[in-house]
Amino acid sequence: MARDYYEVLGVSRGATDAEIKKAYRQLAMQYHPDRNPGDKSSEERFKEANEAYAVLSDPDRRAHFDRFGTAGPGAGPGFGDAGFGSLFEDIFENFFAGAPRGRRSRAVRGDDLQYELKITLEEAAAGMDTKIQIPRLEACEACGGDGIEPGNRLETCEMCHGRGEVRRSHGFLTVAQPCPKCQGAGQLNRNPCKRCRGEGRQRAERMLTLKIPAGVDDGMQLRLSGEGSGGVRGGPRGDLYVLLRIREHDLFTRDGADLHCDVPVSFSQVALGAEVEVPVLGGTAKLKIPPGSQPHEVLRLRGKGMPHLRQRGHGDACYRLVLEVPAKLSAKQREALDAFEAASRSERGPLMAAFVERMKKLLG
Repeated sequence: MARDYYEVLGVSRGATDAEIKKAYRQLAMQYHPDRNPGDKSSEERFKEANEAYAVLSDPDRRAHFDRFGTAGPGAGPGFGDAGFGSLFEDIFENFFAGAPRGRRSRAVRGDDLQYELKITLEEAAAGMDTKIQIPRLEACEACGGDGIEPGNRLETCEMCHGRGEVRRSHGFLTVAQPCPKCQGAGQLNRNPCKRCRGEGRQRAERMLTLKIPAGVDDGMQLRLSGEGSGGVRGGPRGDLYVLLRIREHDLFTRDGADLHCDVPVSFSQVALGAEVEVPVLGGTAKLKIPPGSQPHEVLRLRGKGMPHLRQRGHGDACYRLVLEVPAKLSAKQREALDAFEAASRSERGPLMAAFVERMKKLLG
C-alpha cells in the first residue's frame, strides 16, 4: 500500500499549498544528507519527503492520490514537474546562508561590546568626562593579527584548491558548500602563531575617555565607533556601546527633564502661606506656598530641573505638598485647634460642601 503522503509531510488532508511547501522545506532542511552524513535513516526520510512533495504539490497527482490512495502516473522518488527548481534554490540559499566563501571572507569584523556605567543624577545633569577601562580582544602583537607564526605563510588548501568550497552531487542536484578542511578560507594555516594560537587576537584592556553630555537619561546608550573587539585576520573593529544607569536619588524622581520631590508641610503653612527651603540639584532654593494651598498640590520652580539633552533650557523642579499631622499635641496646641474648629463650624470649604451635597443625594 502506498505511503500516506500527508502523514509523511505532517500535514492534514485539507492543507493549503503554502502549508505543504512549508512542511516540505522544514523536512528537507532537517534530513538533507549534507547535514546528516552517513545517516541512512535521514537519507530515507529525505527521499520520502521528496516523493510526497512531488505528488502533493501537483494538483492532478494530488487529486488522484486523494481519490485512489496512489500517486498515479509518473509517481516515484523523482521530482517530476512540480517546480522544485525555485524551491530548492530557496532552501539551499537558507541552508548555506552566512557560510564563508573563499578568501574574500577571511577578514571578519570584531564583536560589538557593551559596558554598563552607573552615574549619579547630579552627574547626569551636569555632564561629565570620565575614564573607563574596557577588556577586549586586540590584534596579536606577535603575528600582527594574521594568526601565522612569524616567518611562515598560508598554504593553498589541497581539498578545494583554494576555491573555499566543494561541490557534491545528489542525483540531479549539485550543491556547493564551504570546504570542510579550510572552513571556506581556501587556505590553511599550518603554522599558527604560538602566542595567540592562530586566533590573531589576544586579550587586553584599554583605557578610554568618555564624554557624557548633560541631560542623559537612564537606559541611554553612547556608541563609540571602532572601540569594540579587534577583527579577525585584519577585519575592522566592532563598536563599543556604553549603557548609562542613573542611581536612585534620595530626594528626587525624574520624569523627562522634570524633577519631582515630596515636601512635608504643616497645616498652618498651607493655610496661612509660607516660604520654605527646598532642595534643588547642587543646593537649595526658596519655595513660596500660597495661602490656602491644598495637600498634594504641586508647586513648581521653573527651570530648576534637568537640562534638555542637546537642547537649550531646563525642565522644572516640582514639589508635592504632603500635609504632616502631628501625632501628639501639647495642651496649648489642642486649645488653639479647638478654638479654630469652633470658629469654623459655621463655614464649609468647597470640598466639604460638595461632599455634603453628594451625601444628601445618596440618602434621598
